Amino acid sequence: MPLRNVQSANATQITLKGRNRTGTHLSTNIIIAIAGNPVAAVKQLQMTEQRSVTRISEVGTDGFIDSAPNKSAEYNVSCQRTRFDGKRIAEGFYRSYVHVGSQRVPFDIEIYDLIQGGAIGSGGTAVAGATVVTVIQNCWITQLSYTYDSDNFVIVDNMNLEAEAIKSFRSGGQPAISDPTRLVVNPFEQQADVGIYRGALDAAGLINAFDGSAL
Repeated sequence: MPLRNVQSANATQITLKGRNRTGTHLSTNIIIAIAGNPVAAVKQLQMTEQRSVTRISEVGTDGFIDSAPNKSAEYNVSCQRTRFDGKRIAEGFYRSYVHVGSQRVPFDIEIYDLIQGGAIGSGGTAVAGATVVTVIQNCWITQLSYTYDSDNFVIVDNMNLEAEAIKSFRSGGQPAISDPTRLVVNPFEQQADVGIYRGALDAAGLINAFDGSAL
């Protein structure tokens, strides 16, 4: 079922007089957009973040004495979109081309997570304080694929992308975390999360960071 490409009319948390409630987040409360313009007919958008870690050992120690990332985080995106009106997936993301080799400049993908029934105003601006905005920055298409299949007469395009960075924030630029009072807060990690840093390791005080604080 395609993700909704219109503003959500319902809150994420559905309650009927205090009974029969659900706190589950639904895909109907998510809008995928490019420059504030919703992308229709998206069947699936998958975001993968990863980085590798080196474990440090020493002679005479039966185990590892420390560990640290050995490379920058990598961001990979995959998307499936039903082809409507002859519009291929690159066109659906407001690109003026249909093939991988034609891309000359990267683009950003915006995901509006409309918690508690948030909405998007003019120009794609989130107007509800509970809305979480995720921006996948500088996306390059690495693969496009599609199959002409006679089984169900529906054509689905597939697209894989590699992104340069990712950030998430609530309306007004606040961190996207749900309840900071119950979490161990590190200011550099939060700043990296909202996009001030590309990662938290280049911030000062890493060696002295412990128990959730950086001195």
